[in-house]
Amino acid sequence: MELIRWTPQRNVWGLHDRMNRFFDDFFAPATRTDDGLAFRNWNPSADVFEEDGQYVIKAELPGVDRKDIHVDVENGVLVLKGERTEDKELKEENYYRKERAYGNFQRSFALPEGVDTDAIKADYKDGVLKITVPKPEAKQTKKITVQ
Repeated sequence: MELIRWTPQRNVWGLHDRMNRFFDDFFAPATRTDDGLAFRNWNPSADVFEEDGQYVIKAELPGVDRKDIHVDVENGVLVLKGERTEDKELKEENYYRKERAYGNFQRSFALPEGVDTDAIKADYKDGVLKITVPKPEAKQTKKITVQ
C-alpha cells in the first residue's frame, strides 16, 4: 500500500463545485413530461476570458438549435437565453435512466461600463456559442493642477 500525502487545497474546489451542484439540483424546479419522467431545468456551462482586446464568453449548448438561442443586452447586462427541446421521435423506448435536461435556460453576464454594444458578435458552431465583447476604450485621466 502506498502512502499519499494529503493536501487540503486539492479538494477545496472540487467540494465547492459539488456543493453548488447539490444546491442547484435541490432547488431547481422539476418538470414532468408526458410519459411521467421528471427532469430539471439546466443552465449551460460557460467560460469567460480575455483575449486580444476583447472579452470572450464561450457557452456549451449541445443539442440546441441556432434559432432557439437569444442574446440580448439590457442595462449593461448580457443575457443569454434559449431552449433545448426534447426529441419526441423515440415513443416506444422504455427509459431506465434519463440524465439529459431539457427546457428553458438563461445566463446573465455583467458588462463593463462603456462597452459598445453594437460591436458585440455571436458565433455558434458545433454546440458552442462564442460571444465576443470588445473592451471599452480606457478613459483618460484629467490632471488638475492645484494652485
